[in-house]
Amino acid sequence: MTQVPAPADDDSGAARPDRLPLPPDEELSAEQRAAVAEISSGPRGGVIGPFAPLLRSPELMSRLQKVGEQLRWSGTLDRRLFEMAVLFVSRRWDQQFEWGHHHPLALEAGLDPAIAEAIAHDRRPEGMDPAAEAVWDVLDQLHRTRVVSDDTYARALAALGDAGVVDLVVTAGYYTTLAMVMNVAQTPVPEGPRLPDLHQRRTGAPA
Repeated sequence: MTQVPAPADDDSGAARPDRLPLPPDEELSAEQRAAVAEISSGPRGGVIGPFAPLLRSPELMSRLQKVGEQLRWSGTLDRRLFEMAVLFVSRRWDQQFEWGHHHPLALEAGLDPAIAEAIAHDRRPEGMDPAAEAVWDVLDQLHRTRVVSDDTYARALAALGDAGVVDLVVTAGYYTTLAMVMNVAQTPVPEGPRLPDLHQRRTGAPA
């Protein structure tokens, strides 16, 4: 099985315990073993990140990870835009595993590092092309207002197509689900890029 990274850190830098780590092989049920075999035979290659806690419900894990497999490897969104959407969700949920895992993938897919940096600091990126603007505007508006205006939708439709718009929204929902699972589970964070802590700025707490 895939080893999980070192425990996540809290705001003080102290390690937080992994609440739902990958169970030892000898404790797995037949259903869990089948789910592990299935995910390991696919493009993920093993149980990583959110799938360790989700393995407590192996049928759910199997069905859910297939949604992600479709979106990530067979979806209609350009890979650069897909990864941009994942980074957006990671920032909204302060999800360090998601960010650390997908930030390198986003840059490999051609996302401008300046766009990733702006997302990390919860700022609207500058100099975006129409497709990237559509991704930002749909997700930003949807998260802030719970709706998407006619103008934003029309621009997204022109840039992404109707299938792309659907894939974008479902991608955000899927990675939101994974982010919530990992935030509850305190899933260990991989080594690599980290999100800056914006908690003090958001709450107005003194520095």
